Amino acid sequence: MGRATRILSKGRKALEDLSLLKRLQSEITHELSSERFQDIQNGPLGGFILEYDAPLSQDVVLRRKFESGDEIAVSAMLGQETFVREGIFPREVLMKVCVKKQGLSSILQFDCGVSEMDNGRSEFDIHNACYLESAYCPHPSVYRGPLFSTLDPRLQDALKEYLVARGIGESLTNFLLLHLHKKEQGQYVNWLQKLESLVAKGE
Repeated sequence: MGRATRILSKGRKALEDLSLLKRLQSEITHELSSERFQDIQNGPLGGFILEYDAPLSQDVVLRRKFESGDEIAVSAMLGQETFVREGIFPREVLMKVCVKKQGLSSILQFDCGVSEMDNGRSEFDIHNACYLESAYCPHPSVYRGPLFSTLDPRLQDALKEYLVARGIGESLTNFLLLHLHKKEQGQYVNWLQKLESLVAKGE
């Protein structure tokens, strides 16, 4: 009786593994044939160079240097899913922009969100802006400025125009939305393929 139970148990496990394997293969096929992240208009990066984009990381870093010696660094990663409306991209991009003037150790830091708009376009909003004495994290007691939303609307607009003039425009935000979503999709497919291989070996 014990032997029959073991045989039945092995048979049931084999069927469960086969079912899981088929589901994994179906999901992989679906992801590889998906063209979800294709429709946004992508263009030149406005002088920015992709400096860091490790395959297993969640973020990217871009940098732009001006003839004047000024420098802008942009780091970005996907944020939470947005449920405001239907769209191509389910998640917004969290973008940090740091502006450094030549000869100074201080930087201006902007925390921004990039979201998809209509007609294959994107837009960024500034969530926070602060002045840092250096690139190192400031002491917690250092005043980092008021809430951005409490600033005079004209000042908010002027700060956004300041970033746009330095290349933080639609081409860059389109690139970040597209690239980070495709990167996450690639990582997901890679994870599925590893599971598939593991389950297949168990077979």
